[in-house]
Amino acid sequence: MALVEIEEPWNPAQATERIRSIASGEFYYSYKVHALDQIAERGLIIGDVTYLLKNGFVFLMPEESTRKPFWKYQMQCKTPNSKNREVRVVVIPDWKRKGFKLVTVMWADESQVVGR
Repeated sequence: MALVEIEEPWNPAQATERIRSIASGEFYYSYKVHALDQIAERGLIIGDVTYLLKNGFVFLMPEESTRKPFWKYQMQCKTPNSKNREVRVVVIPDWKRKGFKLVTVMWADESQVVGR
């Protein structure tokens, strides 16, 4: 079965659906060390990120990644270990290979640091 090419960038509704689709099957993660540090600092585990990717929402249009043709999407929701706080991740999905690069993890209500 041939993979269907899906053009990016995706609007928030498309991104929500497609990221959830990737996360619902077998997929790979690649991480920035920064993202793993952010997970640990917030008392979260990688399972929280997986939960978020399966259940979260994308509300904003993506930013272009430094590697073309990839795009960075922000997705967020509450997770099992977030103590009723919304968690936001920045991920770069790879539709063809069914995976994600996890760029950063933050609380949705904390201000973002520009330049990461």
